[in-house]
Amino acid sequence: MTKQLLLIDGNSVAFRAFFALHSQLGKFTNQNGLHTTAIYGFNLMLDHILKEVQPDAALVAFDAGKTTFRTEMYDDYKGGRDKTPPELSEQMPYLKELIKAYGMHSYELANYEADDIIGTLALQAGEQGFQTTIVTGDRDLTQLSSETTTVSVTHKGVTEVEHYTPEHVLEKLGISPSQIVDMKGLMGDTSDNYPGVTKVGEKTAIKLIKQFGSMENLYEHIDDLKPSKMKEHLIEDRDNAFMSKKLAQINCQAPIEVTINDIDYTGPQTDELIKFYQEMNFQSFLNKLSGSQTELDLTDPEIKQIEFTCLDKTNLGQIQTLEGSVSFYLEMPDANYHTSEFAGFSIGDGHRWFVSRDVELLTSAPVRQLLESDTVKKDVFNAKAMTVGLNRLGITLRHVDFDLLLVSYLLNTNENSNDLGVLAREHSYFDVDTDEAVYGKGAKRAIPDVDQVLFAHLATKTRAIAELKPQLIQKLNENEQIDLYTDIELPLSDVLAQMEITGVKVDVERLKAMGSKLIERLSELEQTIYQEAGESFNINSPKQLGEILFEKMKLPVIKKTKTGYSTAVDVLEKLRDQAPIVDNILLYRQISKLQSTYIEGLLKVVHSTDQKIHTRYLQTLTQTGRLSSVDPNLQNIPIRLEEGRKIRQAFVPSHEDWEIFSSDYSQIELRVLAHVTGDHNLQEAFIEDQDIHASTARRIFKLGPDEEVDRNLRRQAKAVNFGIVYGISDYGLSQNIGISRKQAKQFIETYFEEFPGVKKYIDEIVESAHKRGYVETLTHRRRYLPEINAKNFNQRSFAERTAMNTPIQGSAADIIKIAMIQMNQALATHHLKAKMLLQIHDELVFEAPSEEIPVLEKLVPKVMDSAVSLDVPLKVESAHGKTWYEAK
Repeated sequence: MTKQLLLIDGNSVAFRAFFALHSQLGKFTNQNGLHTTAIYGFNLMLDHILKEVQPDAALVAFDAGKTTFRTEMYDDYKGGRDKTPPELSEQMPYLKELIKAYGMHSYELANYEADDIIGTLALQAGEQGFQTTIVTGDRDLTQLSSETTTVSVTHKGVTEVEHYTPEHVLEKLGISPSQIVDMKGLMGDTSDNYPGVTKVGEKTAIKLIKQFGSMENLYEHIDDLKPSKMKEHLIEDRDNAFMSKKLAQINCQAPIEVTINDIDYTGPQTDELIKFYQEMNFQSFLNKLSGSQTELDLTDPEIKQIEFTCLDKTNLGQIQTLEGSVSFYLEMPDANYHTSEFAGFSIGDGHRWFVSRDVELLTSAPVRQLLESDTVKKDVFNAKAMTVGLNRLGITLRHVDFDLLLVSYLLNTNENSNDLGVLAREHSYFDVDTDEAVYGKGAKRAIPDVDQVLFAHLATKTRAIAELKPQLIQKLNENEQIDLYTDIELPLSDVLAQMEITGVKVDVERLKAMGSKLIERLSELEQTIYQEAGESFNINSPKQLGEILFEKMKLPVIKKTKTGYSTAVDVLEKLRDQAPIVDNILLYRQISKLQSTYIEGLLKVVHSTDQKIHTRYLQTLTQTGRLSSVDPNLQNIPIRLEEGRKIRQAFVPSHEDWEIFSSDYSQIELRVLAHVTGDHNLQEAFIEDQDIHASTARRIFKLGPDEEVDRNLRRQAKAVNFGIVYGISDYGLSQNIGISRKQAKQFIETYFEEFPGVKKYIDEIVESAHKRGYVETLTHRRRYLPEINAKNFNQRSFAERTAMNTPIQGSAADIIKIAMIQMNQALATHHLKAKMLLQIHDELVFEAPSEEIPVLEKLVPKVMDSAVSLDVPLKVESAHGKTWYEAK
């Protein structure tokens, strides 16, 4: 029986697995936050191909690095490729662990590519009577196909392959495998970035090779070609063609140090595989290894069938039999659930599923009573969206017990897909399809017309919610995060829903008037800039602006781009002292952005029915736990520029005799820092209600008690205060406050001497992150740091800075969330008409009748101050007025 050799192009298949499954299924990570999509896909490929080939010897070849004999021949070889995503790079060492656990060998060779290793071994194997199968995602390797070698090229994921034999190559391309390098020499390769002959594509190259047999013969008979542009290009690019052929040619005589005898395939090492699968959180592979599950191929998922009842007016009574706990899902296809259409819904109790497109059935007595029941628990995906959507139908969703989206987010803030199918797969649950698989994506995205398809999808979504609940709640318990979920995130989702439903009123006419003034201001600035430049030009064109500044006005060139001079903000900031025109250009850009993004942008999203803006708060987006605002982003209205601050004048109360009331925490992150570090000097400053930045200035600049802290010293101390916890470097600090790097280094060292508790905290939190792979806030909100032990210095350093900052920023976010929940309860307890409208990071914005303002002035700070108990006092500052602008 002929012996079988399996050779796998490791890098190529890993890339294929990563990008194919990433787009299809989303990101996989294990419990430590390590991305595992490529590893998962590679494992799928191994299972498939090992069963098919049953090799006697096997090897996975990897590229040793970017520099090879080909880059010595041509500097730009593979130069056009994007940098490998860090999410993929971090998986490569674990891929080699997987290969070893499968009883296979891996190999790489300096100065050569994986292709050359494979080509050399395939040639040796043929001479020794082996039949070789090569697995790759790169069609260039088809040049190796022969009577003894089949090249299996992956497509549509990693388990479907196209087998290239010499016959298949001839049938598909019309040339032999050995002629592929001639074809590549003529046409070049955009992926590997070598040139070939200008305007010669694959069809022309194949035609020429079929006619002349080889590139050498083509050039020997070049005079036989009729005069044409193509002939001119062939002559002009002769050197490029022969160089490209050399680059395309796989070296089958590479000086490898392994032989066929060294790579016997011993079969999977079960104990090692089990350990590996547990580390990667590959439950499906573990199940298969123990024989409890048939082979799972995610590129062609077989969703467990589900039985459901099509709900209509004739069988509504069956809903009344549901009790105890139900799963519910309302399909709103558009991300903005304030305006999205309703496509259908599903509801069930874990055994029976009722589905319908007719959302009017939700308002029927049986369904409404169930959804509004205070005794029946509701399990959902995205409680806030469900609450807002049902509110549009006049239904109040009550007694939500489990929110799959929220719980999954708390378990790993790095993974936050809003596609239930993608998210379910992150928890090794595969009996529900992704929305993309069912609805399509982009312009082709559409709700299926076929009831059976839509209803099955909606039913499997509610089933997934029900079946994932027990295991995810158990994980919350294991992570000590139940209180975080039940006391903070779940009640907060209802508070946010009510804020979104309430909305904030906008004075449209005032906003339009502001827009008119900004347009006038832009026109004035344009004329000033034209006068300073000595001519008119397109200020928004980087090319034209660069020519004016650097060619005509001879300003020093700071940075160049591929298309000319850089006119980015950081470049212009450095040129401010060189010419007045620079300040005016920067101001022009700021005001232009205000006009287009904020004035015009806000006008587009004011609802015509109530003249309000109903933003959406993203509760499961940020890795620190902070809320984000979209459609529109009301947390990002600029306040540095007076014209930007004035935009807040357009935000007004809903009623004539009401006012806007605002309260925000003062320096909450630094207060949290003082608490978690226990630093005596830092705590003392807050306990004594000192100006923290002036206090820090006195310490790091060694000022006496009677010496004044001027504005510049306070500014520098402020930069140090906020920079320290973000892990700022001496270089970063020097750039921020305009001092030398040596001075900045001295400032940081002095700070740590004066606040030793902060230094101790930073060292300990980073050390803990290295050991545990994650950090936590005061409420046990976790952030996994997969790069914390990365070999790459930049990745590791960023993870260490994140470890320092996340507990501080995340705890501050937790505190204001607690304050929001308690404030909402306080408004109800005191029977106030006041309503909470907005959360802008550390600020809460309300509207209230004028007579309730004195009550809020006492109540809001009292509630916010006591949201949590820290070793230093929390401080709240409040203001009110007829507009949001006046309340600041």
